[in-house]
Amino acid sequence: MTELHYDDFTSPIGTILIVCREDALCGLDYGDYSTRMHELIHSRFGEVVLTRRNDSNGYSGLLQAYFGGDFGALEAIRLDERGTPFQCRVWKALRSIPPGKTASYGEIAARLGAPAAARAVGLANSHNPVAIVTPCHRVIGSNGSLTGYAGGLGRKLWLLRHEGALPARSVRARSRKPSMVVT
Repeated sequence: MTELHYDDFTSPIGTILIVCREDALCGLDYGDYSTRMHELIHSRFGEVVLTRRNDSNGYSGLLQAYFGGDFGALEAIRLDERGTPFQCRVWKALRSIPPGKTASYGEIAARLGAPAAARAVGLANSHNPVAIVTPCHRVIGSNGSLTGYAGGLGRKLWLLRHEGALPARSVRARSRKPSMVVT
């Protein structure tokens, strides 16, 4: 049985759950997706014992720095993703997309030397065990649309705006008609 540590904290997009071992982050997901995270942890580590440890390895603090605007803070986080060789290649490619930029599934497939594998890239992306740190939210459709995100499209939109990849929401000036939010 493997002992892993967990922590959580409140972020602007909800509760963030973190699971790690002594020297690496193993899982990161949202509080309302805890079942998904437990399934991913179990599929990769087998039977585990989760022990609460506040700010284990300093990862909660680094994530809070990210939410505060320090996008480089995530680079200090060591990962233990334990995926298939193809998944690991995809996740590594995701980490090469800088904050404020996006890439399509097809672009990532082409970078991996498998231009016809856009759907396989999407599947690997959906099994990313460490959301935000491995920035699957930076992957968009080939037409620029926001496509699926395991944490919900609202969070994906927030993260992309936070990083400067999309313009911030603007509000129209008030007129006689009710004001509308333009996204």
